Amino acid sequence: MALRLYELTGEDPERRFSPYCWRSRMALAHKGLDAACIPWRFTEGEALAFSGQDKVPVLRDGETVVADSWAIALYLEQAYPDRPSLFGGDPAATRFINAWADATLNAHLVRLIVSDIPRWLGEGQRAYFRASREARFGQPLEQVTAGREQRLPEFRASLQPLRLLLRDAPFLGGEAPRYGDYAVFGGFQWARSVSELALLEPDDPVAAWRERMLDLFGGLARHAPAA
Repeated sequence: MALRLYELTGEDPERRFSPYCWRSRMALAHKGLDAACIPWRFTEGEALAFSGQDKVPVLRDGETVVADSWAIALYLEQAYPDRPSLFGGDPAATRFINAWADATLNAHLVRLIVSDIPRWLGEGQRAYFRASREARFGQPLEQVTAGREQRLPEFRASLQPLRLLLRDAPFLGGEAPRYGDYAVFGGFQWARSVSELALLEPDDPVAAWRERMLDLFGGLARHAPAA
């Protein structure tokens, strides 16, 4: 059985906007592995019953099923050691970048872009998304993102660790991208897929890095639908 990656999509199955699914998609490309990308939507829990949980990404490789983007990266590194390494050795340092992207980058991003997501969803998914996220935030989505332009300087300041890493190399992983790049890029690609908000100043080194990431693997991410 060929590799299959189950990814979150909007009403348009080509608009794949989960930051975690993008991590896995880029990791597969890094390894040079072809995977059938299976679209999945918020209300289609039964389609993932085989995996024993209800979230994506889920990777199916023959009889092996792996859920969670970090677990998928570890699996790909172990199962395909003859292909380019995602970590360049011990994944512990990359784990820190992965955690930073979860706790800092994506936590900022969701409060900047969450109200832009419903327009890309079908009617059933839109109702589910709005109800579940408004319950999580305790307020309407529009209030979550209210005044976001005024909060952009705070968001941009939070990216200083990335600028320090990019001061001496074109990628967070050094001269070539590694999984830490994909962990961070997933958040930016999520935002690019659903929101027109200008997150970065044009002269920001992080913006230049994002452009390099968009061009990887024949423009894999650049060719994906964007807002």
